Amino acid sequence: MFLFAHIDSITLPLEDPILKFLLILVIILAAPLLLNKLKIPYLLGLIIAGAVIGPHGLNLVLRDSSIILSGTAGLLYIMFLSGLDMDMSDFKKNSWRSLIFGLYTFCVPLGLGILAGYYILGFPIYSSILLAGLFASQTLIAYPIVSKLGISRDKAVTIAVGGTVITDTLALLLLTVIVGMATGNVDETFWWRLSASVLLSIGIILFLFPLLAHWFFKHCSDSVSQYIFVLAMVFLGAYLAHMAGLEPIIGAFLSGLALNRQIPRTSPLMNRIEFVGNAIFIPFFLIGVGMLIDYRAFFRDWESIEVALVMIALITLAKFLAAYFTQKTFRLSNDQRTVIFGLSSAHVAATLAAVMVGYNVILGHTADGEPIRLLSESVLNGTILMILATCTVSTFATQRGAHNIAMRNAQDDDKEPQEEDHILIPLANEQTAYELVCLSMTLKKAKERNGLYALNAIDNKVEDPNLEKQGRKLLDMAAQAAASADNYMQQLLRYDVNIANAIVSVVKERNISDIVMGMHHDRTPGGSGIGRMAADLLGYSNVTTFFYHPEQPLTTVKRHLVIVPEKAEKEAGFQLWMQKLRNLAENSSARIVFYAPASTMQYLRPSRGKRSSKAEYVVSDCWDDLTALTYETKRDDCLWVVMSRRDRLSYHPAMSKVPGYMEQFFAGHSFVLIYPVQAGDTDNRYL
Repeated sequence: MFLFAHIDSITLPLEDPILKFLLILVIILAAPLLLNKLKIPYLLGLIIAGAVIGPHGLNLVLRDSSIILSGTAGLLYIMFLSGLDMDMSDFKKNSWRSLIFGLYTFCVPLGLGILAGYYILGFPIYSSILLAGLFASQTLIAYPIVSKLGISRDKAVTIAVGGTVITDTLALLLLTVIVGMATGNVDETFWWRLSASVLLSIGIILFLFPLLAHWFFKHCSDSVSQYIFVLAMVFLGAYLAHMAGLEPIIGAFLSGLALNRQIPRTSPLMNRIEFVGNAIFIPFFLIGVGMLIDYRAFFRDWESIEVALVMIALITLAKFLAAYFTQKTFRLSNDQRTVIFGLSSAHVAATLAAVMVGYNVILGHTADGEPIRLLSESVLNGTILMILATCTVSTFATQRGAHNIAMRNAQDDDKEPQEEDHILIPLANEQTAYELVCLSMTLKKAKERNGLYALNAIDNKVEDPNLEKQGRKLLDMAAQAAASADNYMQQLLRYDVNIANAIVSVVKERNISDIVMGMHHDRTPGGSGIGRMAADLLGYSNVTTFFYHPEQPLTTVKRHLVIVPEKAEKEAGFQLWMQKLRNLAENSSARIVFYAPASTMQYLRPSRGKRSSKAEYVVSDCWDDLTALTYETKRDDCLWVVMSRRDRLSYHPAMSKVPGYMEQFFAGHSFVLIYPVQAGDTDNRYL
């Protein structure tokens, strides 16, 4: 009876925050499950669900301050993720393409919009220009589709995202200027104030934010604090842009670009950012967009319908023409054109901001006392209908083009034989376990979620009951670190006569391709320099082995300096460790600098079509004087040294001194010693 008494007290719209939140969570959960069967993009489903439960539908939930706050956070999150997901080398390479597309997708709608407003709808010139600004702006509402399908680094997506920032910036600057001119507030100082504030805000975001992030991530390893810091940077960037007279989404996107190099693709922090955004913030935004849709505007008056039809038709045509011109200019495929059109055709955020500003600007009053607005009520109603139409077109077009590109990429991957990565991480020290896992995840292919093995080996001659408990704790810690980046790690606990023998046994049992382990220094006279156990391991095992000394978090490394010996290309494992470094470049944002003799450098340089701006190549015979590297190494560099077993093709006498040099001259830097696969029988005399 008590329960039913509470049910009777429920009124519409819902006021209980628990019920409101529960209803939205049920929609977020159910929409993808139901709409996947109907072949409808879930983004569109969330928008439709928002229209159904909103004030213009069943009136279950009002679009109050809580919905607006969550929706604003979701929109900023979409723009931030689009900047964060970009491959900065590709973005720089395609920046001029983004500029060209941005001008296409701004100028074509602007021209059509002015003509339609002035000659078809009969608006004054200022109102026509502002209406054209609505046509030009766009919202990346369909970006989660390309991100989910794994093509966020495709050339078409990079062009579309960069072009969106350009066209939205131009459209919103146009809004500021037209409103100022219509109200008579444009004077000589107007342009100076606008230019100075815009340049100052952009400068702070792009130059100060990376420095703050690098310092914070280097000194704070707490996962919660790191995520909160990222959110603070997003909203701070958005607010700085707002203060400068730009739309906050521009600041959020720039914040993503600024933090791009600080948050690698395979890092646990990146996984948390994407998870929270896709689970909470972005769905709230889409549902909030749906709540704006008023189907009754179709029946309110003919003028609203006329304006809506003109806007929908011309906007769709203009955005398609811009995508078509971009395709022909840069020789893109039809699917890439469809993706560009889909990403650029939705109008939500900047369009709403512009129409509300224009609607609230009153230029005067009629004889009857009615206000004369810069944009009339019919434009406001038409904009709401246009949002529904363009979001529908955007989601379907993006889904179609992105799906085709993803399928083609998958087919191309299947044509090339791909060996699975099986990386073994022997663990003995809690202080280095997390960084060893991070390096292992960065060295493997980003799409592979398996293939990691953590091993704790215990000498069976040592009788200590606490060793097994400590070992399992260490393995759990490593598994949690992998799981935080959505990777599965198998935990292995072994008893053996010695540690090296346990590692070699697991290498054979699990078909291990690589070993990543901590660096141990051997200070005994005449020793190998890396410890007796490591020397035994290299003597009995012939897989690519990485000895890692993590002096600072891997995510804060700005450059990886790779020292390659002469004739390294003649070794059997050359392509294996090179592929791991390619994965490192792909999964992180740090630059890679190769130092090698001229005869070897030609094998390190990729073909012209595959070159990346992340890599540099310096011809150097630094093996004759390894201490000279101290002048090349900067504070946030990680040094990689490609080694060789004794008497093999690429062996250099200086290699026996490398571990000592590392400890003496590079103790303040992270470094990695790489022992590649080498032809010949394995024995313990290789070092």
